[in-house]
This record gives sequence, structure tokens and C-alpha cells, in this order.
Amino acid sequence: MIKIGSKTISENSPVFIIAEAGVNHNGDVEIAKKMVDAACEAGADAIKFQIFKTDSLVIKNADKAEYQKLNTGIDETQYDMLKKLELSYEEHFKIMEYCKERNIIYLSTPFDYESVDALEELNVCAYKISSGDITNLPFLKYIASKGKPMIVSTGMSNLGEVEDAIEIIKSTGNEEIILLHCTSSYPTEYHDVNLKSMITLKNAFQIPVGYSDHTLGIEVPIAAVSLGARIIEKHFTLDRTMPGPDHKASLEPAELKQMIISIRNIEKALGDGIKKCTKSEENVKKIARKSIVAASYIPKGTVIEENMLTIKRPGTGIPPKFIDYLIGKKAKIDILKDTVLDLSMVE
Repeated sequence: MIKIGSKTISENSPVFIIAEAGVNHNGDVEIAKKMVDAACEAGADAIKFQIFKTDSLVIKNADKAEYQKLNTGIDETQYDMLKKLELSYEEHFKIMEYCKERNIIYLSTPFDYESVDALEELNVCAYKISSGDITNLPFLKYIASKGKPMIVSTGMSNLGEVEDAIEIIKSTGNEEIILLHCTSSYPTEYHDVNLKSMITLKNAFQIPVGYSDHTLGIEVPIAAVSLGARIIEKHFTLDRTMPGPDHKASLEPAELKQMIISIRNIEKALGDGIKKCTKSEENVKKIARKSIVAASYIPKGTVIEENMLTIKRPGTGIPPKFIDYLIGKKAKIDILKDTVLDLSMVE
């Protein structure tokens, strides 16, 4: 069991749903606050941002990913793009305070050591690790040393790289690790999701697993819950037509809300795994099941033979499996045709 703020991550706890704001605030605190409002309205447990100093994250002439070029053009570098999306630590503090007002958990992904220290000053309850840093073992070790739960995305990695990350985290004494299966393409095509990898991670490392989704729509995260995901993370935006690298592969608020409603419905539908007749089925069981019924008039004292009995609805009498028990018994009373038999009628 792992605690993240007021929420518990365990096999028996509700799925922890993270509304991933990322950099979809476009560098504007007021947009970020509106995103907090939207995440609350949708019913998310947490909203997650990204905290970084561009100068510590990327060299100035670094190229952008293809999806970033497609969404933001080719006339700027990755450095220039991120610089416009960077929020100051003071702005993150304002957002975190607003999250407290709205009673939603603030999470953030740090991308450099200075930003980790800033999150420590904010006293974050957990750290989210980007897929891009899963092989950055010194960085993972530094974060793990803070003793907070770590939610680790595993995009672009193989099982050995995930194992290395877990070992370095645990070397600090930090055992509070949750792995998120992830495919780091934006948007992710269905044939690249490989959702069964989440089960592989769980079986291999025996720690809680979840899913960070970059597909269009809401089907895949819902499916992940049915396969045992304990955390779901999904990008969202106030408006997909806004400028920026991640808006087009994000849900809008109404879609985020529908995803969360669907996940909560699936949680209810999964149940406790015990095969039993539910309370809602009890009345139907009486109507839909069958009982042993007199196939013809059976006078008192008659020795009952097989051809005198039949099986019909309702299921309020002797169950059909006991028909051999009745054969050879005597009728204690006159039994009319189509009478549902009970044991008081025979001897």
C-alpha cells in the first residue's frame, strides 16, 4: 500500500486518476488554474504539471520531436519552444496553493535537479518520473533519496532498463515505486499500445502498475483498468485547438470527465471476484429457474413415476436435480396437473 496525499494506491483501493496538464497551460498561470478547475469538475484525484528550467533541460540547438514540429512548426528549436512553456517556481507554488483550495492533489514531473529541490520546498507528496529519465540513474537516485513515492513512466524502455531503474531507487531504501506502462508517441496508435506489457511489468517486479496514455480517445485507459491498472494518467487540455505541442493529443474537459465516469463504472463492474447470486438476481432466479412440476393429475397414494413429472418455471419448488429422489415416493395428497411440487406432498 502506497499513500499519495490523501489517497491510497493498493489492489483494493479506487484507481488513482491523474489529469495530466503537462505544459498545456502554455506558460500562463491563469490557464493552469482553469485546468485545475476542469480536473476537479471531471473528478480527477490529482492534476500533474511539468517543472523545469529550460537551460538545465536541453541544449539550445536541440531539435524537436516530429510530433512537436507538426504541432508547433519547424522555425524554432526545442529550447525555444520549452522556454515559452516554462513556469517559475513561484508560479508553481501559486498553482499548488490553488490545488489545495480546490482539494485536488498537485503533482509535478521534475526534469532537472534544481526543480527537484523546488518541489521539495513545496513539500510535494510524490514524484512523477518522465519516461525520458528512466535511464537517468543518477537523477532517479537523487529523487529517490527524498523518500517520497515515485510514479515511474516506462515509455521507450525494455525490461532490463526498468529493472535498473527499480534497483537504483531501492538502493536508497525507497520501496514506494509505481510503474506506469507507456508508449512515448503522440498520439499513440492502437497497434503500438501493447497494453499487455503492463501485466508483464506487474509479474516481473511485483509492484503496483498503471498506465500513462497517449492514444486519442478514452478506450485504452478504460481497458487498462480492466487489466488491473492502479493509476491512470491522461493528458488533457482546455481546448485542442490551442497552440502548443501536446494539445492535439489531449482530451478536452468533457472527454476527461467521461473517461473518469467510465473508469469508475468499470471499477464497480469488476467486483470482488466471488461468483455468487447477487441481490439483484434473487427475484429473477425465482422466475427464470425451473422446478419439478406434476405433468398430470396424481391421485393421493399414487407411487410417483418419471412420466408423472416434468420441469417448468418458476423456480420456487424442488430443483430439477432432485427428480430421481421423488420417483418411487407416494403422493400424500391429490396433486393437480401443473402443481409445483414440494416435499410436504410426498412420503
